[in-house]
Amino acid sequence: MAQDDRKHRILVVEDEDNIAIALDYIMTREGYDHDRIATGAGAVERIRATHPDLVLLDVMLPEVSGYEICQDVRLDPALSDVKILMMTAQGSAIGRKKGLALGADGFISKPFELKELRDEVRRLLASGANRS
Repeated sequence: MAQDDRKHRILVVEDEDNIAIALDYIMTREGYDHDRIATGAGAVERIRATHPDLVLLDVMLPEVSGYEICQDVRLDPALSDVKILMMTAQGSAIGRKKGLALGADGFISKPFELKELRDEVRRLLASGANRS
């Protein structure tokens, strides 16, 4: 596998263990440096502390919603280069529009195909060099 100077860092914000396990498998297999937080509370602070390249962000989280987290990250100029891929089991067009309007870089519906998620993660990480 071709590697950049460093591994891409990904933070998974997901409260469902079975989905988090699947995401862990994909991220490990792809060679990404990744971590997980299982609740919305503290997610923005973790993003600020670790400054990941990409956040895989569930919409429906305990305590603080993914929409709120996305909005808070986008309001912080120091985090402008952090990519956000929102994930939801609801998959409605309205939810997708809301997430993108709040600044998400992508949106994926659960359950997702592993290849679909992998391709979307690769696309967002590749576009990171082209955006501020």
